[in-house]
Order: sequence, then structure tokens, then C-alpha cells
Amino acid sequence: MPGPATAMPDFVPFEIIEGDYDAAMVLLADHAMNRLPPEYGSLGLPDSAFRRHIAFDIGIEGLTRQLAAKLGVPAVLGCFSRLLIDPNRGEDDPTLIMKISDGAIIPGNYPITDQEWTRRLDTYHRPYHRAVERTIAKAGAGGRAPLVLSLHSFTPAWKGVPRPWHAAVLWDSDDRAVRPLLEMLRREEGLVIGDNQPYDGALRGDTMYRHCMTSGTPHALLEVRQDLIGDEVGIDEWAGRLAPIFAALNDDPALHEYRVFASRTGPYGS
Repeated sequence: MPGPATAMPDFVPFEIIEGDYDAAMVLLADHAMNRLPPEYGSLGLPDSAFRRHIAFDIGIEGLTRQLAAKLGVPAVLGCFSRLLIDPNRGEDDPTLIMKISDGAIIPGNYPITDQEWTRRLDTYHRPYHRAVERTIAKAGAGGRAPLVLSLHSFTPAWKGVPRPWHAAVLWDSDDRAVRPLLEMLRREEGLVIGDNQPYDGALRGDTMYRHCMTSGTPHALLEVRQDLIGDEVGIDEWAGRLAPIFAALNDDPALHEYRVFASRTGPYGS
């Protein structure tokens, strides 16, 4: 995987993969890349940090590109490392810019001025979310609510404890896409599929909350264990497994209707 030194001078915080917007499906990959704008150097970290999960979701860029190609649908990829600013956090989340991540102190993030905090929001976080908003709106322009599927990956173990799940579906309270996705994944022989594991999918201000929960847009977030998609063989296998499942979800008319569900995080707008 490329490190921060490969970043281009004209740094773009997102990439949109074009597709058939009339299909009313959008793929998202918040943590697809481990890159930094050149002016940030390496945030004071060794290059090895950018090969770890603290910098990006291992395997997700390749998986998202393959799925977008197989399904012929648009996708939005985050092009900056979560070490710079985390696009899957609300603007008021204290973990938006991490000072320490899984034992790694991030010198370039501490101390940080209010001006620099706002600069990162304006230059990277907000443009990414505007791109997501535009893409979802374009996919819904035909009158059907688009199905939004967000792709992430998780570590095989945490603090020395192995994680048994091969993949997991995270969600808040809108289960319309979640239930059939879990059912289809669990039909796959030999797979252990988590339901809101190893994390809870109800996170106020995150990408799914911001772009789907508040608008009633059908959605699901899928996490795949990183060791299973850490190379091209694994990515090919999971893209082949997920493409027909995603296509079957998208064929369901019930997953193209707007319906707002109350969030487990509390009332909207409060």
C-alpha cells in the first residue's frame, strides 16, 4: 500500500467512481486510503504506521473498486488517512482528530490549534461529505431512494483477543437492508457473521447517521475482517461473494423507499 509520501501536490480529499446512477445504489468507503497531503509530512509517525489499521481500512479500497465495477454503480472513496481527520465522525466528536490511536501517539495532532482543527474540517472532512451528499442525491434523482452501502474493515484481534467474525453488519435502528443482508451472508458456508459486532453501529454524526438515518435513506454498513481482504486473492473472493448479495438487495423495491427511523442515539436535531 502507498504511504503518505506518494500523495500528489494537488491533493483531492475524495474520489468519485462513476456508475449507473439510475440503478439507485451508492457504495461508500470512508477510510479507503492512507494518504496525507504533502504539507503534513507523516504527522511525525514512521512509515510503518501507514500500513496499519490506524491509518485506513485495509483492503477496502480494492474491494470497493471491484464491487463498483461488478455492479456498475457509483462509489465515493475517502482519499485521506483517518489519522489526519476521520470522515466517519461527526464534526463535534472528540475523536475526530486523534491524538493517540491503538497505542500510537500522533505528534502532528497534538497540540492542535482551533484554526488547524477548522482547516482540516474545511479542506478534507466537509468536501468529502459534500461529495457523498451529491452522489446520493444524483442516485436518487430518478425518484427512488438510493440504497447506500458503506464498506469498512476491522482488525483480526483487539488487545490480544481474537475476533471470530469474518464480517459484520453495523446499524442503528433502520433494519430494512440489514436483515436481508445478514440472512444472505449467513447462508454462506463457514462464515461467522456479526450483528453490531465488534462495534455498535449507532454513532451520532457518523456517515450513515448524517446521510441516511436523518433522511430515511435505506442503508447498511458492512465490515470485513482485514486479514481476509489483505491481498488481491482475498479481495477477489469477497468481491465475488458480495456482488450478487448487493445486487439482490438492490432488486428489492422496499429498499428504495424513504422512511425515517428514530435513532438510538437520541432525537434528531438536538
